[in-house]
Amino acid sequence: MEAANNMSESEAVPNPKPKLIYRCKKCRRIVASEESIVPHERGKGEECFKWKKRSVEKEPTQCSSIFVEAMKWMQPVQEGYVEEKLQCIGCKARLGSFNWAGMQCNCGAWVNPAFQLHKSRLDECYM
Repeated sequence: MEAANNMSESEAVPNPKPKLIYRCKKCRRIVASEESIVPHERGKGEECFKWKKRSVEKEPTQCSSIFVEAMKWMQPVQEGYVEEKLQCIGCKARLGSFNWAGMQCNCGAWVNPAFQLHKSRLDECYM
């Protein structure tokens, strides 16, 4: 019984998994976290697009964006717009766009409603 009481705290509490957050690349303001990401099933890639938008590459591409839930910092959403660009509330850098009717990811999947943030405009950080 005493052996159980003498357990150190590090043994009793498992180490929490680091939390993934996304920051604006320009001003480093937190714009999304792992919990706010809306997952989507990977589409069929290039064959989902009109022939004019297809490239000669046949290898599957990684998603260049993340889709998130609507958040308070997204001013055009709060103002009632149906579709608009999303800007960082700190530095006004363009981070992505949204459309209540949905948008197509570069992997070919449709996400509805779509609040798209471009990975190239974000930094992934772990806390």
